[in-house]
Amino acid sequence: METRLRKWRLILGKQSDPGSKIGLEAEAAGVDNVLEALYNTERQGGLGASSPNVNRWLGDIRRYFPTPVVQVMQKDAVERLNLHRMLLEPELLQMVEPDVSMVATLISLNKAIPAKTKETARMVIKKVVEELEKKLRNPLRQAIEGALSRSVRNPRPRLNEIDWSRTIRLNLKHYQPDYQTIIPERIVGHGRRGQSLQHIILLVDQSGSMASSVVYAGVMGAILASLRSVRTHFVAFDTAITDLTDQLKDPVDLLFGVQLGGGTDINKALGYAQTLISSPSDTILVLISDLFEGGNQAEMLKKTAAIKASGVNFIALLALDDKGAPSFDKSVAAALASLDVPAFACTPEKFPALMEAAIGRKDLHSFNSA
Repeated sequence: METRLRKWRLILGKQSDPGSKIGLEAEAAGVDNVLEALYNTERQGGLGASSPNVNRWLGDIRRYFPTPVVQVMQKDAVERLNLHRMLLEPELLQMVEPDVSMVATLISLNKAIPAKTKETARMVIKKVVEELEKKLRNPLRQAIEGALSRSVRNPRPRLNEIDWSRTIRLNLKHYQPDYQTIIPERIVGHGRRGQSLQHIILLVDQSGSMASSVVYAGVMGAILASLRSVRTHFVAFDTAITDLTDQLKDPVDLLFGVQLGGGTDINKALGYAQTLISSPSDTILVLISDLFEGGNQAEMLKKTAAIKASGVNFIALLALDDKGAPSFDKSVAAALASLDVPAFACTPEKFPALMEAAIGRKDLHSFNSA
């Protein structure tokens, strides 16, 4: 009973025990202090204004809580107590447990970050980017290369075009013991070099609500750009257009080139995307946006129809993150669906399968429920 009371006391805070009748041991008292500093709404700015207080608190939460909880508490501290300055001081930033949310906040503060903190901020972003690349690179590369290989499979290959690995696996049942060899019934070929080249355009909404999606899109774009079998463009937009394709070799530089927080003009962004399309049937256009159009919606839908009619495989992602159902303009999503442009949210883990299905020209309208 006493242990249960202590747990409820920690959950409900000091106000639930005004007489201090429930005693807390040293470690429990420490946990209580860090929770009070952040979540006791009766205390304004519970961490105080001085760097030592914040510094101590950052150290304490890492001492008492596992990494996922630390990341949640850091995010809450920035939002509830307006501790954006925490990310503008190198000595504090070094103590932060980095995650995608923290990277998104740093990107949004890009213009305000002082020179002395820039390098520390880059280190924080680089750590998260490297972890994401390590996790996502192989699945995305395998999905893309596998899909491209299947899309150019040649049923009548020349000798130098034979895919020996697939041919042998396909014909193992035709092994002839007497001859100790396989007599193939079907030969599979790779097709001609260059025949598989695809053009992928990532058109990324950089309005403030899309922050986490921008981070993931930047990492995905960098991975795609490293593959020889695809040509990748990365275009960020709000009410202006920023083509960041030349920065795809370094996703950290790319993310620092993003300017989060502007308005949204999808119509203008699609107009720019049209200038990049040279071979529509080999082009996949991925619009990553919550579809809250601030520009000319009627013209935006006309451009969408024209791009789709030209043969481009057009996909709208309402979000590219792990947060689940996003907030988006349902009327615009419905209008896109009527133009045969699927619109749905996608987690980073599902993105490789999405690209694989897109290259294979599969029906994507039910992809997210698959």
